[in-house]
Amino acid sequence: MDAFSTMIIDAVEKTKNAVVKIDVFKRDAQGVLRAAGSGSGFIFSSDGLVFTNSHVVDGAEKIMVSLLNENEIEGFLVGKDPDTDLAILKIYSEGYSVARLGDAQHLQIGQLVIAIGNPYGYQHTVTTGVVSALGRTLQTQSGRLIDNVIQSDAALNPGNSGGPMITTEGDVIGVNTAVIQGAQGLSFSVDINTAKEIAQQLLRDGKVFKAYLGVMLQEVAINPKVKQHHDLRNKRGLFITRMEPNSPASRSQLQEGDILIAFNDKVINSSHELFKELSHRAILTTTNVSVIRHTELLHFSIFPADRKG
Repeated sequence: MDAFSTMIIDAVEKTKNAVVKIDVFKRDAQGVLRAAGSGSGFIFSSDGLVFTNSHVVDGAEKIMVSLLNENEIEGFLVGKDPDTDLAILKIYSEGYSVARLGDAQHLQIGQLVIAIGNPYGYQHTVTTGVVSALGRTLQTQSGRLIDNVIQSDAALNPGNSGGPMITTEGDVIGVNTAVIQGAQGLSFSVDINTAKEIAQQLLRDGKVFKAYLGVMLQEVAINPKVKQHHDLRNKRGLFITRMEPNSPASRSQLQEGDILIAFNDKVINSSHELFKELSHRAILTTTNVSVIRHTELLHFSIFPADRKG
């Protein structure tokens, strides 16, 4: 067998027993529980905690989780965060393995990735692709902005939602979340580093806090001459691709096209670093930001908001 196939097979073998199929049931007008959709998920802790998407389990009155060994058990919702489209379930069972969580900060554009899920109910379907972009902001169909998203060209379909995106070493680096309807080869996964932070908050507090700026971002390299001229410590910055109307960003001096390099007086290299700053309630005050606009270094202030609901 060729080396490429062997590499994919080995990676899938390390993770497949942790991947689950999720079936959701809701009551109809007569009060009868009926199937209302399905998705994917993966077990990430030895005590039966499962990552999936918030939209997969939204409004569910009963959740059934199917393991690779065909055991089907009930899953219980621990918590969910629509702003990142992540949810955590708990199962009480045996006979599963635990997915190994990686570090998405080491991902590179062009790196090979593998998606495992249950598109259209076809259990444990495997697709491959490459990382197309990092640190993107994705606007969902409901209008919410999900930060720190990995874009790839690995084929995802309805039912893949909530499944893992893994490396050739079998490490989970993303939670598959969306495809753009009508687009060819555009798939998105929530960065696993963000997912870990969300899990900590959900398990500790039962909910997630993240201050709101109202910007769509893209991680970009900073021109070496600009870095040298301004003596910047950044490896990368966050390019502002769009600002939402009536948002904290639109009320500040920020402009689309600016490259955000510092927030709250800290160097910002990635969407994840910005997310960590926005996950503390103390940030709900006038906050310093620094940007590169063309070749100029500018300093502004912004007032992050507490997004309700």
